[in-house]
Amino acid sequence: MGTGGIRAGSALAVGAAVVGVGAGASWLWRHQAGIAFSRPVNEWTFTHMSTVMPTETVSRAPESRPLPSGPRLRGFAYEYQGERRTLTELHARTRTTGFAVLHRGMLVREEYPGRFASPETRFQLFSLTKSVTSILVGIALEEGALGSTADKVVSYVPELAGSAYDGPTVEDLLHMSSGVEFVEDYTDPASSFARFERAVSGGGSLLDVVRSLPRAAEPGGTFSYSTVDSQVLGWVLESATGLTLSRYAHSRLWSRIGTERDAYYFLTRGRPRTALGGGSLNATVRDLARVGLLMACGGELDGQQVVPASWVERSRGVSMPHLAVGALGTDIAPHYGYANQWWTLDGERRSFTGIGIHGQYLWVDPDADVVVVKTSAWNTAEDEARDAETVSALSALVAHLEAHG
Repeated sequence: MGTGGIRAGSALAVGAAVVGVGAGASWLWRHQAGIAFSRPVNEWTFTHMSTVMPTETVSRAPESRPLPSGPRLRGFAYEYQGERRTLTELHARTRTTGFAVLHRGMLVREEYPGRFASPETRFQLFSLTKSVTSILVGIALEEGALGSTADKVVSYVPELAGSAYDGPTVEDLLHMSSGVEFVEDYTDPASSFARFERAVSGGGSLLDVVRSLPRAAEPGGTFSYSTVDSQVLGWVLESATGLTLSRYAHSRLWSRIGTERDAYYFLTRGRPRTALGGGSLNATVRDLARVGLLMACGGELDGQQVVPASWVERSRGVSMPHLAVGALGTDIAPHYGYANQWWTLDGERRSFTGIGIHGQYLWVDPDADVVVVKTSAWNTAEDEARDAETVSALSALVAHLEAHG
């Protein structure tokens, strides 16, 4: 058989296979997220989102800001459940893929246990994106593009008039207190989160999903973790600035903190394509550490006030009882509070952290001048045991650096 016959035979075989696996392909399409986000596939997915979804680039800085190396972190161990453990054990137990520690602006530890991880790898940050969105909102308020946190959401996104988001303010969104009912259940295929996810990956309308959500409480007084609150906040920011999240992030943040690699947001498959202000940023560990360093330094870097100091301060906690550590509800770990799209932590230190599902952390302790970035590939979106051990280890790490630095 000649090459033409081979090609024809191959085409027929492929065609027969497609017909034969049609039901299987349909099943794969419906369950694509579950497959992509479970081990061992997720280590690849979380470092290759640009091959899976449409993207928009956040261009790097014109000139990279060095992260100077400091004295290597040695001799550290943490106590957990009566056992003394090392960072190497933490990485194995909590599926770390990338890890970096800054102390006083110097890189004292950096490692990449993940199979596809390196200093050049862009990691999918999931809900850690929310904390970056908050930074951008603070900048937009300072420069006057956004009028006030008291502004109504619909004054920027009129498409939401008549929906449950007709009433909440920008402030309500920042504190996850919109009063809009959104069930952030990653396991229930009938939940509103599942409908949101299907719209993102399957080509549906995010706006239709958002408009369909009911009111559950009056705005401003009840915490309810909601990726949709952050999504709407991203739309508010884009409307106020006239720029996409990617372009605004480059112009006001990425270009000012000396990032060394382009980041990107993945976009919805459906048109109009949109970034997820609550979950689609991908960036390197080092560049995320630069974001943390900015927050640890009160929003100032190299003499330039990039983020208002007052905005950083409110990200460490606000005086609202329903946002206090331990007051967020029975489905939230009691060691967390919430403010300004950041998770706050107990104690006088007022550390705070961005968190993404599957184990992404940007831990900031301004008092000790410590920043820790940890990317991970947990098998499930949430893992109470791995989160508790991570919080215990990073708290001990901060105390160790402060005592020995």
